[in-house]
Amino acid sequence: MTQIPLIERILASMTLAEKAAALCVARIVANPDGSLWEGDDPAAPFGFVPATELIVNRGISSVLLMNAPPAEAIATWHNSLQDLAARTRLGLPVQVASDPRHGSRFNVQTALVSSGLSRFPEPIGFAAADDPSLTERAARAMARELRACGISVAVHPMADLATEARWARISGTFGEDPERAGRISAAWVRGLQGDTLGPHSVAATVKHFPGGGPQRDGLDSHFAEGAHTVYPGGRFNDHVRPFVDALDAGATRVMPGYAAPLDTPHESVGFAFARSIITDLLRGELGFEGLVVTDFNVVTGMRLPALGFELPVRAWGVEHLTPIQRVGRLFAAGVDQLGGEDDPSLITDAVAAGEVTEERLDISVRRVLADRLALGLLTEVDASSAEDSVVRLSPVHVDPARAAFPATTAEHRAVALATRRASVVALTGEAPGRDGMRLYAEGIPAETLAAYGEVVTDPAEADLAIIRVDAPFEEREGLLAGAFHDGALEFPPAQLTHLLTLCATVPTVIDVYLERPTALPEIAEAATALLGTFGVEDEIVLDAIFGYQPVNGTLPFDLPRSTAAVAASRTDVPFDTVDPVFRFGHGLIWPGGSPRPVTKALAGTGSKSPSE
Repeated sequence: MTQIPLIERILASMTLAEKAAALCVARIVANPDGSLWEGDDPAAPFGFVPATELIVNRGISSVLLMNAPPAEAIATWHNSLQDLAARTRLGLPVQVASDPRHGSRFNVQTALVSSGLSRFPEPIGFAAADDPSLTERAARAMARELRACGISVAVHPMADLATEARWARISGTFGEDPERAGRISAAWVRGLQGDTLGPHSVAATVKHFPGGGPQRDGLDSHFAEGAHTVYPGGRFNDHVRPFVDALDAGATRVMPGYAAPLDTPHESVGFAFARSIITDLLRGELGFEGLVVTDFNVVTGMRLPALGFELPVRAWGVEHLTPIQRVGRLFAAGVDQLGGEDDPSLITDAVAAGEVTEERLDISVRRVLADRLALGLLTEVDASSAEDSVVRLSPVHVDPARAAFPATTAEHRAVALATRRASVVALTGEAPGRDGMRLYAEGIPAETLAAYGEVVTDPAEADLAIIRVDAPFEEREGLLAGAFHDGALEFPPAQLTHLLTLCATVPTVIDVYLERPTALPEIAEAATALLGTFGVEDEIVLDAIFGYQPVNGTLPFDLPRSTAAVAASRTDVPFDTVDPVFRFGHGLIWPGGSPRPVTKALAGTGSKSPSE
């Protein structure tokens, strides 16, 4: 039988409840050893549904893995999920999705770090390297490693533009420039998927359409205070541009943003609820025919039973609608899957209430099945054994013993190391490190520093001080809000005074982890040399300072002079702050000499960044 009839025969075999289950993407966790989480941790803050209940009883077959066991454990867990799926009537295999898990920083809502996978800089570091070929090779390595674990959907790249420097999500973007963000997004998609979507691909989900960067006051749309994007400069189309490039590269999935736009021709409702955004712009004008999956919890809120409350639903502009009405509104807008929803009865009840028809659901189920078929996840059991023409599908397993192997290959190690090195940006000065120096450091372990010189604990006794610091942010209260680094861009007074005192005491190199554009005019003047990095280990920074590797990255955004300058700028307009300290594209070239032998830390999956 041909492939297309298989999709139709699966669809014909499905009950309404099974179709509804196929259109939910549920959160899920695995135990650290790779066993199934069955509700055996009553202190877990999130309201996850036990695996057997989720897969067998509710029939869910799309999940987002929310924690970070090692690669081998993920593969073991994946296989156990497939065994659960085999117990369902059709045996529809479970498709596992993941937020980024190859970077250096963990955020429970947006990014993970799993051992046994290659370590790359944060996505913004790829923009600093600005090498589409290297990006494509890196994303191809990510895809091999994810498929070895059983993960076939990437909930990335973020094609949002970083035009509001206070926004907490900038480290996941490819910067402020529409052209650069577009070409790196496209390379990322090509790397994950290949020329066409196939059994060795990972489906790319480009987000947050049509652009989540111009957040009012830089506040994130996960929270009610960040419910709106604004366009005082009339540059809505600039934010769409990187998505066009990603779609042209073949991205098969799109995730709309949470935010409701203000002062545009579009209705001021969350993007996923707007037919003018999903059907007219994305599917009509841009010709997208793939899957649209909502960002998580736009129908119901997130349960936090251990904390005794539920986070509000992120249905900005349609909070007054009931969950069933929101379901109808989403499918009418043109979406296919509901992210974060684990109760298929929301959809079946919407059908019963006349909010959506089963025929409309069939359109989305076909897209879901076509995606899985292309990825090699749908294999029919011998049709001769089927009863009553009901299709039965085979489970798809991976080899846990091989799950961590791709990251150990010379190819993957080389591309990961090359990417981390290429992401370093020299903002001022020259590489000042020399053999035999007495070195003082903050943010670098003494045992690491000792490979480069004599370690001293008093900066007054040092020939060179090397300081690694994170970009500043305002502390927020709450489990989730505290993970989002937003607000003021200047270093707190006490920290700034400390850094300037060091610079006055000893020649000082300062490396800033630029998860957001930092306002550092005083430091730029005082430091012997200033680096910007985006999630690399200490050895990368030290090799750059001591001339063992060239430095030629460039800034993927402007570095503003102050938070006030950002507040006075037009939120949607790239490069709109007055008199920035450094412009987009700035980066000095530090020529490197002979490289040091690659250490175990550099050869492996990367060491932790200084704040971890």
